[in-house]
Amino acid sequence: MEQTKFNKPFFNNIEPIKVRDQLAIALGALDKSEVFVFTYTDAIKLAGHSCPAVSGAYKLTQLALKRLYGNEIPVRGQIRVTFKGGIAYKVNGPISQVVTLITGAAGESGFKGLGGGRYNRHNLLHFNEKDEADEDAVCTVIFERMDNNKKIEISYKNYMLPVNPKMGELMPLAVTGKGTDSEIKEFGELWHERIKTILMNPPEGMFVIKETK
Repeated sequence: MEQTKFNKPFFNNIEPIKVRDQLAIALGALDKSEVFVFTYTDAIKLAGHSCPAVSGAYKLTQLALKRLYGNEIPVRGQIRVTFKGGIAYKVNGPISQVVTLITGAAGESGFKGLGGGRYNRHNLLHFNEKDEADEDAVCTVIFERMDNNKKIEISYKNYMLPVNPKMGELMPLAVTGKGTDSEIKEFGELWHERIKTILMNPPEGMFVIKETK
């Protein structure tokens, strides 16, 4: 079977996210004992690119689910998500798409369920325009388990990421396509040094989790 040929070997070493989806089981896509396995490359395919927002979205969702479920496998479609700030606040919109992919929590366009709302994903994702994230945070997101109402808040901050000065020179060449093959490749390597840090070795303070009521 033909597969996407990603050019960053470390993608293969990023911890996947496993979730159980009862709707997929009910409609016969999965056996009862099987789970969905999401990888960072799934998030890249959804967004069409790899960046600090996409990688941060993947990592914050992974960390939030670990805190909510511990050693249990999270249940997709049984998680309610609320972003602080509106959909247009910073990069709430793009980050929310990755969160939806993994958790199943969707907004107005979500699946409304079967047989009176069973397996509903509609309106499980919200944006609270009256409650903005911390100014130094890329986003702040509240995840809630619908089975026991356990709730956590996670903030993603990436201001501490180092920036190689050469990225500023190479980015316009890469974005416009006017750079040489070697310049574009070098930019991609420098760009992904930051992505690798977010996903595999986030510094203290990058993801801040607290339980909430």
